[in-house]
Amino acid sequence: MKNNLIAFVLFLILSNTAFANVTLPNVFSDNMVLQRNTEVTIWGWANPQEEVVVTPSWNNQTYKIKASNQAKWEIKIPTPKEGGPYTISIKGYNELVLKNILIGEVWICSGQSNMEMNAGWGIENGDAVVKNATNPNIRFFSVPKLTATTPQNNLSGNWTECTPETMKYFSATGYFFAKRLQEDLKNVPIGLIGSNWGGTPAEIWTPEEVIQKDAVLLESAKTRKEESYGPNQPGRAFNAMIYPLGGFKIAGVIWYQGESNVGSSVYDKTFSALITSWRKLWNYEFPFYYVQIAPYKYGENHFGGTIIRDAQRKVLQEVPNTGMAMTSDISPIDNIHPKDKKSVGTRLANLALVNTYKTNSALVNGPLYKGIKIEKNKILVTFDYADGLHFSDTKPNQFEIAGADGVFYEGTSVIKNNTVIVQSDKVKTPVKVRFAWKNTDQSQLFNKANLPASSFISE
Repeated sequence: MKNNLIAFVLFLILSNTAFANVTLPNVFSDNMVLQRNTEVTIWGWANPQEEVVVTPSWNNQTYKIKASNQAKWEIKIPTPKEGGPYTISIKGYNELVLKNILIGEVWICSGQSNMEMNAGWGIENGDAVVKNATNPNIRFFSVPKLTATTPQNNLSGNWTECTPETMKYFSATGYFFAKRLQEDLKNVPIGLIGSNWGGTPAEIWTPEEVIQKDAVLLESAKTRKEESYGPNQPGRAFNAMIYPLGGFKIAGVIWYQGESNVGSSVYDKTFSALITSWRKLWNYEFPFYYVQIAPYKYGENHFGGTIIRDAQRKVLQEVPNTGMAMTSDISPIDNIHPKDKKSVGTRLANLALVNTYKTNSALVNGPLYKGIKIEKNKILVTFDYADGLHFSDTKPNQFEIAGADGVFYEGTSVIKNNTVIVQSDKVKTPVKVRFAWKNTDQSQLFNKANLPASSFISE
C-alpha cells in the first residue's frame, strides 16, 4: 500500500512537470512597444490543446486560444491609440505578466555598419547627445548578430528604455529618426528594433530561395567573396535576424546599406527583391525608407559607388511606398562612416512624416531625375522635386553628355525654369547625359530645401 502511495505521488509530480509552461518569443518582453490603432499578433508556445488566456490592461478583456498540435499558439488583439504604460497577462498552466508596455509606432532599423554605428563609435556631438538621451518614450530592441541556414522561430534580446547607457550602443541613425518623429507626432512612443551587421551585402538579408530562383541574382551572389567579418551566403542573416520578427506588427523599416555591394551591376534588382521579400514575410506593404550611400573613395574603382547610388535611385521607381534620404552633402569623401548621423536620421524621419504620417507637407526629397529632351546640340534635363533648383558651385562641372559613340564629355550647364540645360562643344548630337558620375562626387545641384540631387545616367 505504502509503495503504491509513493508511486502515485511520483506520478503526480511527473505529470505536473509534463505540463509545458507557456513561453513567448523574446521580442515580447517588459518595456516593449506595440503598434497603435491596429490588431497585433501575440504568439508563443504551450502544451498542445492548452488554453492560453491573454489579458491586456488597456481594456481588461480576455482573449482565449488553444495551442495547436505543434505546441504553438497565436492570437490577434486590438491595440488602442498611443499611451501606456500597460501590462499584458498571458496565462496557461503558468502566468506571465509583461510590464511597462507602451503603445506607439514600431520601426525596424536594419542594414550594415552605417545603420549599426552608435554614439560609442564617435558621432558628431556624441557626448552631449548621450548625456541628454533619457527618454522613456523611446524603446530599443537589439538583435544580436546570428546566422542560420533555415528560418528560425526566435532570437535573443529584450526591450529596454532609452537611457544614456542604452542609447550609446544603439543605432544613432535610429535614435535620431525616433527623436524627429516625436517632434511632429507629439511624443508618441517609438519602438526601434535594431537588426544590423557591418560589412554585409544585401544578399544575406534576402531569403535564400528568392536568390536561388532568379538566375541574375544567383549569378551576382556567386561573385561574393568569403569575408572574416560576416557571412556572404544568401539568406543567413534573414533566417536568424529578420524571419523571427515576421509576425510582430511594425509601422515600417529604415535601411542603410549598399557599401558592401559596390561592384554589383544588379543592385537595384537585388535590393528590390529584398524589400519585396520582407513585405511578403509581414504580409503588408509597409513603408521602406532607405539612405543613399555617400560619396567615398572606393580605391581604383571610379564608378562602383555611383552605380550603387543610381541603383538606389531606380528602386524608388521600381518599388512602391519607398523613400530615399540623400547624404552627399553631409558626408566627407574620405570616411565610409560619416559622423553626422543626426541629419541622416532626421531626413529619414522627414520622409515618414510627409509620406506615412502626413503630418506636414514640406519638401523632403532631393531633386530626382525625371527625363530628358534633346534640342539640337543641347540636352534639357528635368527633375522631380525641382522647386528652387540651383547649383552650389559657380562653375558646375558634374553634368556630362555623350553622343552615339557613348563617350562622355564634361558639359556646361545652366538652369532655366528649374530645368538644367547641358551642352558641350565636343558633342554635336548628344543622346545621353549623366550627373555626379564619380564615386567621390558630392552633388552640386540642390533644390529650395537645400537637399542634393541624386547621381543618375539617362537610359
